[in-house]
Amino acid sequence: MLGQVSKSVETASNLPMPLVLLPFLGRGFVPTDSMPAGLRWFADDQPFTPIIETLRGLLMDEPIGNNASIALAWCAAIALGGYLWSKRLFNREASH
Repeated sequence: MLGQVSKSVETASNLPMPLVLLPFLGRGFVPTDSMPAGLRWFADDQPFTPIIETLRGLLMDEPIGNNASIALAWCAAIALGGYLWSKRLFNREASH
């Protein structure tokens, strides 16, 4: 979908940059207790946090709770949203 929205190769390569930066705004590197309240709220509820917590739990043989199901739900929602948006853009371009 991001490639279909882009007008050039450079734009297509730079458009997903916010997705690349999201893991750095989570609790993958810094505990959320040390973050300001607004950033803590975002870090706890963003899509990469349950993915990071699931991987951390599996690699360190710790309980993961419901993080795996939340991570899968986020991945499915993002994939479905991207698919539907891409399909809509493709159908709109094909009708012109």
